Amino acid sequence: MPGKGITGQISAEGELSHVKDVSDESYFLVREDVLTESMQKTLEAKRLLQNGEESTIWDAVKRVGLSRSAFYKYRDTVFPFHSVVQERILTIFLQLEDREGSLAELLRTVAEAKCNVLTIHQTIPIQGRANVTLSLDVTGMTIELNAFLQNLKRLAFVESADVVSSGAY
Repeated sequence: MPGKGITGQISAEGELSHVKDVSDESYFLVREDVLTESMQKTLEAKRLLQNGEESTIWDAVKRVGLSRSAFYKYRDTVFPFHSVVQERILTIFLQLEDREGSLAELLRTVAEAKCNVLTIHQTIPIQGRANVTLSLDVTGMTIELNAFLQNLKRLAFVESADVVSSGAY
């Protein structure tokens, strides 16, 4: 999905620098295990800084065993999925066992994560199985996407839960 607009950094004096047009850049969703070690360590260092566990870049990169140059190389290009899911619509495909109350329990789990249901499509159960596609506004989601998917998969009647798509409004 192509990006839109420009990106840059604002200095302490309020000046915009490192301006870059991102209109033609492409973005990809990849699993963590295929990222390079430097990318994974950059994400961890950013998390430490964001959570206040470390107060300087130097301390964060030292703690995770990463060079500062590698951190600066990746810091503006690698992001956890949950941080770019803001103001997004997420579509999830689920395969469910046909049990009484299963859809209500599924929607309760969605509501607990503060997701807003935009659409629901459920097939007629065949041989005790039904498919459900949920389109969710995840702007207010209170947990990370991976934790949310795990919560869905832990429901006894959920056989699978997969992200089909995510995108901006």
